[in-house]
Amino acid sequence: MPKLTLSILPHQYAVCRLDPNGHIPSWALLGDDFVSLTRTSSELSVVCIQENVPFEDTTVERGWYCLKVNGPFDFSVAGIHASLAIPLADADISALSIATYETDHLLIKEEDLERTIQTLTQAGHTIIR
Repeated sequence: MPKLTLSILPHQYAVCRLDPNGHIPSWALLGDDFVSLTRTSSELSVVCIQENVPFEDTTVERGWYCLKVNGPFDFSVAGIHASLAIPLADADISALSIATYETDHLLIKEEDLERTIQTLTQAGHTIIR
């Protein structure tokens, strides 16, 4: 399994569920940090900076931190996600994983952040705060 370096992004994030046929709200795209938009037939999921999300009319889970795997990685590199997911699963830490063209991101709940750092460090990864 590859040994990776991850950076903790500076903001807290929210995971939102919106109508699959609705528009992408302008608040989702505010700022210059990590944003993820995923549309399926049953939902539009938005991951964005927590402070941008309105408190009304939004189904939202707040309190996530984002760990970015320092890349980029070629698509042929195997085991990136597994090298993170397996030790976290063994430690009973839930993580949401989002892949981009260049790298992976892990969303970790605030209450699990320190344990996540400890677990991934013990697995041989480097975490940059």
